[in-house]
Amino acid sequence: MSLLDKFIGAKQLKSGLENAGKDPTNVVFDSINSATEGVVDGRVTILAGTNNYLGLTFNPDCVAAGVSALKSDGTGTTGSRMANGSYATHGALEAELADFFQCDQAMVFSTGYAANLGVLSALLGKGDAVLLDSDAHASLYDGCRMSEADVFRFKHNDMQSLEKRLTRLGDRASRCLIVIEGMYSVLGDCAPLAEVVALKERFGAHLLVDEAHSLGVFGPRGCGVAEEQGVLDKVDFIVGTFSKSLGAMGGFCASQHDVLGLFRYVSRPFMFTASPSPSVIATTREALRQLRTRPELKETLWSNARQLYTGLQDLGFELGPQLSPVIAVRCQDRESALFNWNQLLQAGVYVNMMLPPATPGGACFLRCSIGAAHTAEQISTIIEKFAEL
Repeated sequence: MSLLDKFIGAKQLKSGLENAGKDPTNVVFDSINSATEGVVDGRVTILAGTNNYLGLTFNPDCVAAGVSALKSDGTGTTGSRMANGSYATHGALEAELADFFQCDQAMVFSTGYAANLGVLSALLGKGDAVLLDSDAHASLYDGCRMSEADVFRFKHNDMQSLEKRLTRLGDRASRCLIVIEGMYSVLGDCAPLAEVVALKERFGAHLLVDEAHSLGVFGPRGCGVAEEQGVLDKVDFIVGTFSKSLGAMGGFCASQHDVLGLFRYVSRPFMFTASPSPSVIATTREALRQLRTRPELKETLWSNARQLYTGLQDLGFELGPQLSPVIAVRCQDRESALFNWNQLLQAGVYVNMMLPPATPGGACFLRCSIGAAHTAEQISTIIEKFAEL
């Protein structure tokens, strides 16, 4: 077997996707007209799979902040903060994030993926243990593997499974990090964080929560599921991304622990990746300001999510276990998922097609993510197009 033979399977997958219609990994938007509408193959298409939860990607103030930063600070930093230094706005965003999460410190990374790799590889090493939810995102898995710690999975949102794992660790529990998400990205279900915190404290472990999809969505102030469940101050490390509710690109970690400030000296994804460009930092800061000062965005988001969830449920579709802005429609098999996804796209509705191995239980889903910018009419159209399936 040669070095390149390993790609035979990928080639077959690509061919199978193309034979079923349009390849979902290669959808090209001719133009993006707004936070909720684009053009695919000359056809106006409702964007119902973009994770644009607060709908801020075309917000005039966010755009203006980015344009201003481009003019004043240029297009990019051309290097890492370790090598090229930090811009004042990097530190300003970190201070604003720390204040938002009511933590002592925050740290900004170039992507959400890099944040998870950078935090986990800095926190963990040989001899440490990780207890990882079985449905955790690929970036969390990769960060744990990169750390060389011993990785043990527990059943998704199963507290008995987590307790058994902690019990087996014995004295090693004090060197254990529990890694979970606030809201899981495929089915939109949430972790029972209050119960996780109780186990963490009982066994003396530490807890990292990825609030990537729950930032701006849950909690009185939009901090995420930890705030929603009243345990924000009990979480040791909060990580997340700017690419969902904040409509930009980048990642972060916030923590009460002083060691976060030392990650800059040991976190390779931070040390050796170019820092976020000034325009990205500027739009992120403005989006964070709007998240904090415009509670009506979250209210509209949930109203829209409720409309779509109820509408699809009334049609008889099998959905995720709880109402959230992520609404996954279960398909019978891979072939029906491919067919229905193509039918929706041709009807002017873009959703995400989720196939194994990236799905819970090896199931196939058509995944919608609704935002505050969607209109009631657009959601009604989405429901109508699903009904035609």
